[in-house]
Amino acid sequence: MATANRINGDLNNTEVLRKTLEIRPDSSYASRSLAIPENEDDHAVRARYRPFLHRHDVAKSDWVSKLELSTALKMAEADMASNERLKVLVLYGSLRQRSYSRLLAYESARILFRLGCDVRVYDPAGLPVKDDVNHDHAKVQELRDLSRWSDGHVWVSPEQHGILTAVFKNQIDWIPLSTGSVRPTQGRTLAIAQVSGGSQSFNTVNALRILGRWMRMFAIPNQSSVPKAYTQFTGESSPEDSTAFLDAEGGSRLMASGNRDRLVDCMEEFVKYTIIMRQHFDLFNDRFSERVEREAKRAREEAKTEEKEKAGEEGNSKSLGGANVVNGIDVNGV
Repeated sequence: MATANRINGDLNNTEVLRKTLEIRPDSSYASRSLAIPENEDDHAVRARYRPFLHRHDVAKSDWVSKLELSTALKMAEADMASNERLKVLVLYGSLRQRSYSRLLAYESARILFRLGCDVRVYDPAGLPVKDDVNHDHAKVQELRDLSRWSDGHVWVSPEQHGILTAVFKNQIDWIPLSTGSVRPTQGRTLAIAQVSGGSQSFNTVNALRILGRWMRMFAIPNQSSVPKAYTQFTGESSPEDSTAFLDAEGGSRLMASGNRDRLVDCMEEFVKYTIIMRQHFDLFNDRFSERVEREAKRAREEAKTEEKEKAGEEGNSKSLGGANVVNGIDVNGV
């Protein structure tokens, strides 16, 4: 086959690109929300795990409500017709009063909530440092229960000294790879993001991706990294001044930028992947090595059971054979 002459060659390898279909936005889904209505939500869950929610007038007019998300909304709507809402656990990695990882986690949660997810944000305050004695601690059990409950995770960590924080890593360390026959994170999807006080970096998201793989999770291809986070969020706003609070969208919001667009990309992609992956959860958890191990264990248990039954039969036979038995009655000495 003849090929065209190139001066510099195909530097971007465009020849191997697969033809993609352009999906046009559906205007009928503009401002559409699949969020759980307050009157249908669990009030205890809403109070404890949804601190990202704003009052109704703010939520219906903020930047999240205006996002063009028609494709993901259609997918979520179709999935919800026959399944439960996607269950998403959000973790962040700072205990500071104005924590930018927490603020980014809240913005992530707001996007996911609009897309119909049951979103729960875990507060790491009060979680003990990982040891061998606090397994029954309330905060440890809460974290493990949330992970077991979830279909997917969103991890947001600050970058400190070039890597993720101890506050974040401590949460993952408390989630075991296995609890009996249950693996609290295996087969779940994962979205990752980081905030930095300095210039752009990807050290933390790269570390989170490795950590997610170790926890047997499926990390989505996209990721979010927000540099100079202290310049990326608006200031706080008091709800006492209702007009100013509404204009500020509740305050402490992520400002419009390419960083914000990337975060939206990640949350949209996360929902799409989780919808597709969740229906095959058991299939992805089926592993050759574990099947071999289970069958070997089952064979050993069956062998032990047969040995016990055989030993019992031989014992009964010896007992009966050594006695003078007539019609099942021992007449020895009669």
